Amino acid sequence: MKRILFVIATAVITVIMIAGIVPQNDKRDTIAPMVPSANRYQEGKIFLEQAHRLSTREGADYQILTGDVVFRKNDMFMYCDSAHFYDQTNSLEAYGNVRMEQGDTLFVFADELVYTDSLQLAVLYADYGKQVRLINRDVELTTTIFNYDLGIDLGYYEVGGTLTDDKNRLTSQYGEYAPPTAEANFRRNVHLESIGQADTLNIYTDDLYYNTKTHVALMNVPSVIISKDGKIYTDSAAYNTETSYADLYRRSVVVTNRNSTLVGDTLIYDRNAGYGEAFGNVVMTDSIKKVMLLGEYGFYNELTDSAFVTGKALAKEYSQGDTLHLHADTIRVFQVITPEAEEFLDSITVTIPADTTHHLVAAHRVKFYRSDLQGICDSMTFIQRDSMLYLDRHPVVWSDNRQIFGNVIQVHMNDSTVDFARLPDFGFMAEEIEDGFYQQLTGKEMLASFTDGHLRRLDVSGNVQAISLPMENDSTYNKMATLESSFLTADFKDNALERMKTWPESSSSIVPLYLAKRSQLYLPQFKWYGPLRPTSPADVFIITQEFVDLMNEPDPGPKSRTERAALQQSNNKIPSL
Repeated sequence: MKRILFVIATAVITVIMIAGIVPQNDKRDTIAPMVPSANRYQEGKIFLEQAHRLSTREGADYQILTGDVVFRKNDMFMYCDSAHFYDQTNSLEAYGNVRMEQGDTLFVFADELVYTDSLQLAVLYADYGKQVRLINRDVELTTTIFNYDLGIDLGYYEVGGTLTDDKNRLTSQYGEYAPPTAEANFRRNVHLESIGQADTLNIYTDDLYYNTKTHVALMNVPSVIISKDGKIYTDSAAYNTETSYADLYRRSVVVTNRNSTLVGDTLIYDRNAGYGEAFGNVVMTDSIKKVMLLGEYGFYNELTDSAFVTGKALAKEYSQGDTLHLHADTIRVFQVITPEAEEFLDSITVTIPADTTHHLVAAHRVKFYRSDLQGICDSMTFIQRDSMLYLDRHPVVWSDNRQIFGNVIQVHMNDSTVDFARLPDFGFMAEEIEDGFYQQLTGKEMLASFTDGHLRRLDVSGNVQAISLPMENDSTYNKMATLESSFLTADFKDNALERMKTWPESSSSIVPLYLAKRSQLYLPQFKWYGPLRPTSPADVFIITQEFVDLMNEPDPGPKSRTERAALQQSNNKIPSL
């Protein structure tokens, strides 16, 4: 009996010395510690707050605590059914219904806990088939082995786990979560998925920072963001999963569900608003229409299916084997919706169905190049529905060795090749024979038809004037023919004149070249813009002062008698042929 009392007394003294508690003597078979008024925030101290029973084992370096055991480390409470307390290292092992609590918001549930005070680290384990659970307000973290660093209030797992809040679920092989700051870091096989039924967001990466308050995800390694609206490929991004607003860096790529892509050094993308902004080396691609827009700044509106680029703006159309390169100060593409309408035709009401088409508008200082077609103008519009290309203000178009210019040029495209070109308000066509010598034709209205990209027929009406240089049998040019008429039709074959018809009346003359004055070699409105012609895709970016001056000139049109006389007297020197 004396030995039993001695053992109990020794245990009580040990608990008092180590844990700062005093025994209650109202229970004969247990030691129920009482909590004294000691400071619970002492560095390197863990306090035993409660236990129904304390005992020791001979040869063991720990005390055995059972029955509603409670430990405390600063503001963190640790509960269990039983525990081994190591007084020398101020550490413990807890078993059965283990939980940690801090305030009324942070809870951790497990089956076993090992706490090492030198590291201030609690390692929590789950039994087979179960999970360690951390709950912090609307955040829940689950894993099989969970580490909680009480020194910095940081929990982490290394064996795979899941963190869930009210917006998203995140899984990874490694994860960290700091309850005080709501910050989380995940590495290796990271997957974020939205849990709202209205969204389908998925993020795949190997390194992700996430804040459970702001719901913002940060990525700095190759990552993919997938939603019902498309995909984002990025190496560096800040994505707000609540607002679907993204800041994207390092030439991220946005791919919409319409197969359009947006690329830039820096991107801003608002998925809910349906728009994206791009800065630096911008590339927007419509893989369906086979069109690319490039520039230093770009804007894309997915809801209205519209976009524009500026700053070295370039459009590429690549539906055929040959790519069209088009440059302007600004290039815009947008959708035009025509609502259903009713019209009265021959006393009958006709319903015109709704229609949708796309426009491409380029302005100002337009230059374009394709191997079979080049041109310049101040502004250009392409209407997809009609396949019509409108060149406005000083348009000049070259094909082979021919040049056409006028006030307005309208070009109809068929499978990206020229079908016909119409100049409704003055047209002038010149064909270079040799340097300084040109076949020329002009009129109030001109219509050119093409087959396989080659001129097949030419119709001219109103004040028709022409200068031609017929080739002799020995392939030389010795005379010049002039023609004036009201209407003219010419057929071409293999880029050569096959037949020509004029009506109702015409006047013509033939002059030997050696008798012709220089002014007679050119019609009054003649101008050869060869130096402005793009000769390669890179040439579309060359904007010379001559080109700027031309765009600032009045429209050409037919000249007055005074202007014509001045031009004819300007130079009588005949160039050598």
